[in-house]
Amino acid sequence: MAGVRAAEPPLSARESDPRVMGWMQGFPPPPDRLITQPDSVYFSFPRLRWSVCHLRELLPTEQISRGLGAPVPLPYLPGDEFVEAGRQIDALTFTPLGAAEPMSFQASLYANYTDGMLILHRGRVVYERYFGCLQEDGKHAAMSMTKSVTGLLAEIMVVEGDLDESALVRDIVPEIGGSAFATATVRQVMDMTTGVRFSEDYGDPDADVWRYSAAASPLPKPAGYRGPDGYWEYLRLVEPEGEHGAAFHYKTINSDMLGWIISRVSGRSVTELASERLWRRMGAEQDAYQTVDGKGVPFAGGGLSAGLRDLGRLGLLMLNGGVIDGQRLFPAQVVENIRAGGDPDRFSGFPTIPGGSYRSQWWVFHNDAGAFAARGVHGQTIYVDPTAEMVLVRFASFPRAQNALIDPTSLPAYQAVADYLNSR
Repeated sequence: MAGVRAAEPPLSARESDPRVMGWMQGFPPPPDRLITQPDSVYFSFPRLRWSVCHLRELLPTEQISRGLGAPVPLPYLPGDEFVEAGRQIDALTFTPLGAAEPMSFQASLYANYTDGMLILHRGRVVYERYFGCLQEDGKHAAMSMTKSVTGLLAEIMVVEGDLDESALVRDIVPEIGGSAFATATVRQVMDMTTGVRFSEDYGDPDADVWRYSAAASPLPKPAGYRGPDGYWEYLRLVEPEGEHGAAFHYKTINSDMLGWIISRVSGRSVTELASERLWRRMGAEQDAYQTVDGKGVPFAGGGLSAGLRDLGRLGLLMLNGGVIDGQRLFPAQVVENIRAGGDPDRFSGFPTIPGGSYRSQWWVFHNDAGAFAARGVHGQTIYVDPTAEMVLVRFASFPRAQNALIDPTSLPAYQAVADYLNSR
């Protein structure tokens, strides 16, 4: 069509590296290299690639404390063996979904704008690399992997008898009023099978997710703003769409509703619960943090930032049924429930995960390996492969917020690593 230009391809991973771009470098940085609030473009590409490691400089956060004890180091392969395993993994090849030409594992890291990659096999680190804004002592936005932490905490409470999964939301949080959530069960919220209206197309400027973001913004509301203030005020206004329990619909508001539920039942914020039940007990080496709204409510659906190795520890907990470093943190039934998954017949709209399901805010692949994962936009992943005894953690800053664009060069790469580890 005349007058319409094709979209220019984005900068490559190497070209958009924050160190190459010069974001926030200098004393002071040049005006065109600044990334600040309240300028909302800090999460647009390529600024995104700096911001994912610096959220607490842009938004208020609440700490997830690891406590005062010494961290429990992760075991590594011996030096020469570790180097050789890294070389062999980088050289692995696979064919991306829908493609004809093979790709190496190392090439996939750049194709997916990887910022950090950690692979554990049988409890030992066999691969670790950092790129872009991330260094080994840094923290990175986990995006919607936050949901899986929230869901894990809820599943622990269910298994331990502190939370009734069959209870209605209104019976736990009566302030929800006439919201569509009122008549959903806790389990339906946990598995995102609620019938609630919420559009989450980040490419649509009129999507509900942007109104949700406006409500949750901790910054002063603009003049004339008349909408809800904070996550929980928004949840009280959600309207119905469809029938509770009928189908899976990926909607972040379920995670924040779940955060409200477990906070009400436990008397703890989700950040306090994550600290008490996970970070303080799993030998974490760094505190994590979570963004909050203007009223101090943690973003249970996407606000977590953490260290790469600490999310590796979380993956080990899931691989080993609640045990790490010989210590049991929660009942094995918690992971068994999650690994069992939901009803695949109610799961649709995700062509790169055919036959999959969603359970307690974790993605379940129902493949031969029994794999399941925490996933977040722009490429965040904790991928657990029980058959290969593998945990793979990736932080990334892919230009677009659609994992369906990354899966073709990610999921086969994970399988290639699993096959390699199984052959060792």
